[in-house]
Amino acid sequence: MSLPQPPLGGARSPEAVPFAFVAEAERFRSNVTPPPRQRAGLSEIAGNILVGLVIVAGFAGALLFGLPALGTDSHDTREVQHSEASQGR
Repeated sequence: MSLPQPPLGGARSPEAVPFAFVAEAERFRSNVTPPPRQRAGLSEIAGNILVGLVIVAGFAGALLFGLPALGTDSHDTREVQHSEASQGR
C-alpha cells in the first residue's frame, strides 16, 4: 500500500488532517479530580528534619576532617621519625 504523493509545487490538498482527533482532544478533558494530598504528620516532619541534619553534619564532618589533608603547609618531608624501639634499649 503506497501513500498518496503530495502535489508538485508545494500546494496543500484540501483534505482533512488525518489526526484531527488530536486537535479535538482538548474538548474531552476528564472532570475527575485526584484526591487531595495527605498532610505530613508531626513524626514525618521530625524524621525529615533529622535526616537533613544528619546529612549536613556528615558534610560538615567530612569538610572538617578533610581540610587538614588539603592544606599546603610546608612540612620538612626529610625529617624521619624514629620509634623508641630503634633507640637500642
